[in-house]
Amino acid sequence: MELHNLTPAAGSTHLSKRVGRGAGSGKGGTSTRGHKGAKSRSGYSKKIGFEGGQMPIQRRLPKFGFKNINHVEYKAINLSTLQALAEAKNLEKIGLQELIDAGFVSKNMLVKILGNGELKAKLVVEAHAFSKSAEAAIAAAGGESKKL
Repeated sequence: MELHNLTPAAGSTHLSKRVGRGAGSGKGGTSTRGHKGAKSRSGYSKKIGFEGGQMPIQRRLPKFGFKNINHVEYKAINLSTLQALAEAKNLEKIGLQELIDAGFVSKNMLVKILGNGELKAKLVVEAHAFSKSAEAAIAAAGGESKKL
């Protein structure tokens, strides 16, 4: 075995031809990168959204809308949902933990009770917020609404 007999192990190399290793390789000179321009240089990486020098779409289109940084996102739960949950699990108090256990909300969500549906059961309901109609319906059924 001599140095000129050495070859890499089978499967260890993925490229059939090494570029940029002299004119005799057939891939010397420009090393398959063409002539001049940003793409021919070392260290070139295309920016996200680059369109070959054309004004990118995110700069051509106008900005619109408004994002309120003080907006609070609530998960809405209707009275009909509370009634169904109370009947199914025979509950007198529905808090955040009962809603999490039932799969309606996750532990990080803020909950708002809305007045859609009919509430027959006398319930103590705990949530982060209530609509006026929901508070009235809970009180009319003899229940109590507690804000967390």
